[in-house]
Amino acid sequence: MSVLETINSPEDLKKLTTKELETLAADIREALFNRLTKIGGHCAPNFGIVETEIAMHYVFNSPKDKFVFDVSHQSYPHKMLTGRKAGYLDDAHFHEDSGYTNPDESEHDLFNIGHTSTSISLASGLVKARDLKGGTENIVALIGDGSLSGGEALEGLDFVGSEIHSNFIIVVNDNQQSIAEVHGGLYENLAELRRTKGTAPNNFFTALGLDYMYEDNGNDIESMITLFEKVKDIDHPIVLHINTQKGKGFKLAEENRELWHWCMPFDRTTGEWKVKFPPETYTFLTNNYIMNKAKADKNFVMITPAMPMTAGLNQEQRKELGAQYVDTGITEEHAVAFASGIAKAGAKPLIVTNATFMQRTYDQISQDVCINNNPVTIVLNFASCIGLTDVTHLGIFAISAFANIPNLVILVPTSKEEYLNMLDWAVEQKSHPVMILMPGNEVTSRAADKDFSNINTFKVEEKGSKVAILALGGFYQKGESLAKEIEKSLGFKPTLINPRFASGVDEKLLTELEKDHKLVITLEDGIIDGGFGEKVATFYGASEMKVKVYGLKKAFYDRYNPEDLLKSQGMSNEQIIADIKALI
Repeated sequence: MSVLETINSPEDLKKLTTKELETLAADIREALFNRLTKIGGHCAPNFGIVETEIAMHYVFNSPKDKFVFDVSHQSYPHKMLTGRKAGYLDDAHFHEDSGYTNPDESEHDLFNIGHTSTSISLASGLVKARDLKGGTENIVALIGDGSLSGGEALEGLDFVGSEIHSNFIIVVNDNQQSIAEVHGGLYENLAELRRTKGTAPNNFFTALGLDYMYEDNGNDIESMITLFEKVKDIDHPIVLHINTQKGKGFKLAEENRELWHWCMPFDRTTGEWKVKFPPETYTFLTNNYIMNKAKADKNFVMITPAMPMTAGLNQEQRKELGAQYVDTGITEEHAVAFASGIAKAGAKPLIVTNATFMQRTYDQISQDVCINNNPVTIVLNFASCIGLTDVTHLGIFAISAFANIPNLVILVPTSKEEYLNMLDWAVEQKSHPVMILMPGNEVTSRAADKDFSNINTFKVEEKGSKVAILALGGFYQKGESLAKEIEKSLGFKPTLINPRFASGVDEKLLTELEKDHKLVITLEDGIIDGGFGEKVATFYGASEMKVKVYGLKKAFYDRYNPEDLLKSQGMSNEQIIADIKALI
């Protein structure tokens, strides 16, 4: 029996010898291999934090003492030590553990969180409540160096340094890596602190009024236990700056920390991922566009807030782009305002990231970009119910979140050609800020227009009668399939429309449909509330036209099968045809 198999709670951990703790660390890494090689997940962050989390649970007393994990994608070892080892040792229990901390799973988890830079602020709230209630528990926030560049983390540190005067322990896990390389002046200071073993007079943390300790051996259990024992029950805030190796114990992840930040199921020996991607993806198309555009136009610049891989840009390509590539670090708000300044000065900025992360920038998009009507182009990957299905990373809110900001044009392509044409039009035009949502389905090919200057002009792809299908973006192919099934099952040809724009409606076309249609159906890859279909339904509100809106109910979905989810929302062809029969 492995040592890990004997651990059912942190109390069991405290009975182990140093040698047994080291064996436990090896067991945890084997358990990580067991899970990750079969279902994938966050790899390098978890391999690098094993010793730290063992020491945390050895010294502190969770759940009385509270741990808050930033992003929480490095919490797998913590989960194994708090009664959830089966989710890593037993394939049948994999589904029981999410990839992030989750209070529904365990009292040892405080927050369901998957976005970065939040831990210090969240934990400072726990500190305030503890002090108000007269508690004595330790509050520990664990944050990676990459996350420190995020505005919320900086705000939290600034607040804690001057406003908190009681126990609060902030562990800065410095592995010299975000998802890709780190960017920003802060990291020069971290490097200086590492070189001087924490003694450099230039110290970002102490400048904010925080106490500070440095530990160079962050992957040594004994060193980490000693460090935590020194600060347990401390009466003021302190930063513990620890130096660790991302991916430790997995050679491939140690050598390529960026590639192995997150992984699909893989072969442990070769490192080859078991899931084969299609030869062409929208990410691949974005990558090609960026590289070619940069060569052709010196005024073009690609900007990403620490997410180069969402545009498929590897290290060599980023180097080739040179000054035409900017990684702002985990700073979505800055990236958007930065792009607005670039656009105002006449250059051509393109921001690329995941839809879930762009949610942070509502104010910058509204204030810094759209009020000024600066021609910034924003491309959002995973703006779909297909792809990222963890509750913390959903892209299904993009249309509802952004489509009602004045001046912002939201384009939703249906094919390879339409996507590339929209992308080039958006970057070249000077009249509007534009957001483009990458389709979540596989790449398809169809002829497409090149000019989208006539804002909110829908395109009739197939003319019919009685029923009009407005199939938006990645759901256009569902519309095609539905149109064929209607003709086959109901004996008439419906009208199939490609809306192309999610931020407004084509009033002229919708009015014309009233002449020979009884029902308008909208299909959209997102939540219904505040979405595209509601705009169409509102337009027809005072008319006799019936409208049936199909999309997702407003909810936080977690780790779902997209096909099953859509069926549960009544979006299969059979379900929609049954609705049509009832309605007309």
